[in-house]
Amino acid sequence: MAKKSVHPLRLRQTHHPLLYEVNARLLLRELSRKSAKAVTLGTIPDSVIDSWAAPGFDAVWLMGIWTPSSLSRTIAWSHPSLKERFHQVLPDVGEEDVDGSPYAIKAYTVPRTLGGGTGLQKLRTRLHERGIALVLDYVPNHTARDHRWVREHPEYYVHGEQGEEASKPDHFFRSETTRGAAVLAHGRDPGSGAWTDTAQLNVRHPAARGAMMETLRGIAGQCDGVRCDMAMLVLESVFTRTWGDRVMPDGAQPAAGEFWAGVIGCIRREFPDFLFIAEAYWNLEWDLQQLGFQYTYDKTLYDRLLHEGAGAVRDHLRAEMAYQLRSLRFLENHDEQRVAHALPSEPWQFAAATIVATVPGMAMFHDGQFEGRKLTLPVQLLRRPEEKVADTVKAFYARLLPVVSDHVFRTGSWQLLMPKSAWSENHTWQNFLAFWWHEPADGIRLVVVNYAPLPGQCYIDLPLDAVEGNPIEFRDLLGEAAYARDRHGLTTKGMYFDLPPYGLHIFEVGPPRKPKK
Repeated sequence: MAKKSVHPLRLRQTHHPLLYEVNARLLLRELSRKSAKAVTLGTIPDSVIDSWAAPGFDAVWLMGIWTPSSLSRTIAWSHPSLKERFHQVLPDVGEEDVDGSPYAIKAYTVPRTLGGGTGLQKLRTRLHERGIALVLDYVPNHTARDHRWVREHPEYYVHGEQGEEASKPDHFFRSETTRGAAVLAHGRDPGSGAWTDTAQLNVRHPAARGAMMETLRGIAGQCDGVRCDMAMLVLESVFTRTWGDRVMPDGAQPAAGEFWAGVIGCIRREFPDFLFIAEAYWNLEWDLQQLGFQYTYDKTLYDRLLHEGAGAVRDHLRAEMAYQLRSLRFLENHDEQRVAHALPSEPWQFAAATIVATVPGMAMFHDGQFEGRKLTLPVQLLRRPEEKVADTVKAFYARLLPVVSDHVFRTGSWQLLMPKSAWSENHTWQNFLAFWWHEPADGIRLVVVNYAPLPGQCYIDLPLDAVEGNPIEFRDLLGEAAYARDRHGLTTKGMYFDLPPYGLHIFEVGPPRKPKK
C-alpha cells in the first residue's frame, strides 16, 4: 500500500471522527494461531491494518496492551462467578486462556510477548502511514495490587484501618511494603463493590498526583490519545464522596484543584494534539468536557436507543451543540452487550447504527460488531469461540461506513429536523428521526429513520435554501431508491415518508444530475 502523508490526528479537524476498538491481546493470539507463529504488535499483517483504514477510521483504540497483573490473573481464575462466566462463553476454557484484567495494570509498559515498546512504535508508524491515530488506555483510579508503587510508595494509595482487611475483605487488603505492613483499599466506585485485584490511588496526595502525571507523560510519548477508564471517579466531588477523610495525606498538604484540569493542561503543553477520551457516567460528562476532555462517553444515547425509543432519542439530541460535538456515541464496547444480542432484529440494529453514525461527535465501533457477534467476552479471556458471520450485518456495515466517511459528515454542519403528522390521528410521525448535514463544498445529506417496530408515515420540512434547482433529487446512498420532488411541494408541505419498521434512508440531496451522454 502506498504511504499517505497525512497528519495522524486528522480526527481533530472533523466534527465526526470514527474510532475502532480492538482487543489487542485477543487479536494477537488469533493472528498467531492462524499463521502458526508468534505475531506481535510490530508484525501485524498489512492486511489487518488496511482493514482498519479502508472503512475510514480516524483512530484505533488498542485495549489491553499494558503489562497485566499475575495476581489479577490468579484472582480471575479462582473467582467462582467469573469462572462460571468464562465457561458460559467458552465451554472448553482452560487456565491458559485467562489473563489479568486489562484494567488491573501492573505497569504501563508493553510486555515482550506483545512486542514490547519497539513493537508498539512500529505499529504506530504503520498506522500513521494510513492516517490513523493510536489510542491506548489509562486508568486513573487504581493500579493492580502488584504494581511496584504498592510496595515502594504505599502513601500513593487510600489506606484502611488495621483490622479492616479482615472485617471488610472485599474493600481492603493487607500488603507488605518497604515501610512495613499496610492496609490499603481496593479500587471502587461509590455505588458498587470493589475490584479486588486493584489498589485505590489517592489523587489528593500530591506525590501520587505527580507520579500519575509522569505516567501519563510516558504514555503520551507512545500514542496519540488515551481513553481514560472511569474518568469521573477522580473528580473531586466523586472522590471525596467515595472516600471521605481517608484521602487526607499524612504530613502533606492535599493536592488542590481538579486532577484532570492539571493533568490535561500539563500534557497538552508538551503534546498539543494529544487526545483525551473519558469513559463517563452519572451525568458528569459536561463536567469532564469543561476540564479538557475532547470526547466523553454518551451512555444516555446508548440507553435510549436500546430501551426508550425515538422521542427520548430526539430529546437527547436537542442538547447544545458544544456538548454534542464532544460526545462519543456507540452501540458496543467491551463493557456492554453485543448489539446483535441486545437488539432482537437486524433492522433494529441497522437503524440504531445509522443514528449513532450520523449524529455529531465521535462514533465508536467495536471489533466483532461488523460480523454480528453475539457473545460478550469477559476482558480476562484470551480466546473467543467461533461464531458464524452474519452476512447481512457485514453487508450493511460495508455500505454504511463509506457513506459516513464522506466529507459532508466529517466537516459539515448538522441539524435536527422535526417530523410532523402525515394526517389526523396518525401518531407514527413521533417515531421518526431526521438529520440534515450540509457542507458547502461537498453537498447535503438527509438521514431519515423510522425508529419503531411498526410502519410509519410523516412529513418533514427541509431547509432547502442551500439546494439549487427544480426538481430536487434525493438519491439513497444505502440502497437503490431515487426520488425527484418539486421544490414548491417540498416548501409548502414538506417531504412525505412512508417507511417500514426500522426503515431508513441516507439521501444525497441536490439538483438533478445531468444525463450521461
